[in-house]
Amino acid sequence: MTDEMTTILEPSAMSDFVETAYIRDITGRALSYFKAGFPVHFRGVSGTGKTTLAMHIASKIGRPLVMIRGDESYTTSDLVGGEHGYRLRKVVDNFISRVMKVEEDMAKTWVDNRLTVACKNGFTLIYDEFTRSRPEANNILLSILQEKMMDMPITRGGGDPYLKVSPDFTAIFTSNPEEYAGVHRSQDALRDRMVTIDLDHFDYETEVAVTEAKSKMSRAHSETVVNIVRGLRESGKCEFSPTVRGCIMIAKTLKVLEMIPSKSTGFIQVCQDILASETSRVGSKTNQGRVKDVVRELVEGVLNRELEVRKNLKKKSDVSVKSFSSKKNAANKMKKLKVA
Repeated sequence: MTDEMTTILEPSAMSDFVETAYIRDITGRALSYFKAGFPVHFRGVSGTGKTTLAMHIASKIGRPLVMIRGDESYTTSDLVGGEHGYRLRKVVDNFISRVMKVEEDMAKTWVDNRLTVACKNGFTLIYDEFTRSRPEANNILLSILQEKMMDMPITRGGGDPYLKVSPDFTAIFTSNPEEYAGVHRSQDALRDRMVTIDLDHFDYETEVAVTEAKSKMSRAHSETVVNIVRGLRESGKCEFSPTVRGCIMIAKTLKVLEMIPSKSTGFIQVCQDILASETSRVGSKTNQGRVKDVVRELVEGVLNRELEVRKNLKKKSDVSVKSFSSKKNAANKMKKLKVA
C-alpha cells in the first residue's frame, strides 16, 4: 500500500516582486537551461535573493511546486519516503451464530515523500539550501538528474524497483558558499549534473527598486538608504558585507517610525543597529564599534553629497529660468521694434 504525504504549492507572481534588467537576464538564462533539460543551481552569499528568484522562476514554469529545505538530520527516506504506521484489517465472520471466525491482517504503510511526489507527477522542485543536508542523503538525486530514473526501496511495494521521472519534472537548487556554518561540501558528481549560476549582490538599480517595493518608501529616500549600505559594503571594513536585506530592514523600520533619512540621532542609531548586526556573525565588540563609526561617517557623507547635488540642480534650474526670461525679454523688445 502506497500513500502520499506532502504539501503542494501553487506558485504565483508576487505582487511586490521587482523585475529589472538584471533579474530578467537571470530568469531568461535559467528558463533556457530548463528547456534544454538541465536543473539550475543558484549559489551565493546570504541575502542575494536566491530563494525569491527560485520562487519567481517557478511561477514562470507554471507547474505545481514542491519545496524542500536542507537539513543536517535528513536521510534519504526524508526525501523519498518511508514506512509510516500500519494498516490493520479485521474481518469478523458470524454467519453461523454458534461459530465466530475472526481474521486479522496487518500491513506496513509506505508513504511517498516530497521528492518522490515531484518526480512522479512532474512538479517543480525547489531544494533550498540543499548543501545543509548531508551528501549521502542527496545521493538519490544522481540518477534522478542524469538517467531520469529513481531507485525505489523494496519495501515501497508496487513491484517495480524503479520510478520513471516525469518529463515535466524541473529542479531548482540553492546553496550558500561552503565556508558558511552548517554547510556541507556537495558531491562533484551532483554539481556536474546541474548548471550553477553564481549570484552576487544586486546592481544599484535593482537594490533601489527592491528597497522601494518592499518598504513603500519614496524613491529618493530608498536611494539614500541604498547608498549608505553600498558605501559600507565597498568600504571593506566589515566582517561580512551587508546585503539588500539591510536596505529593506532600515527602510521598513523608518516607515514604521515615520522617519526619513537625516543626520538625526534616531536615523543614525537605526542604521548602526541593523548594519552592525548584519555584518557580524560572532558579536565582536571591536567589529561592531568599527562598523558603527563607519556608518555614522557614511550617513553624514551621503546626506551631504545629496544636499550638494540638490543645490547644484537648483542652481542650474535657476540659470535656465533666467536664461529663458532674458531670451523672452529680448524677443519682446525685437517685436516692439518691428511694430514701431
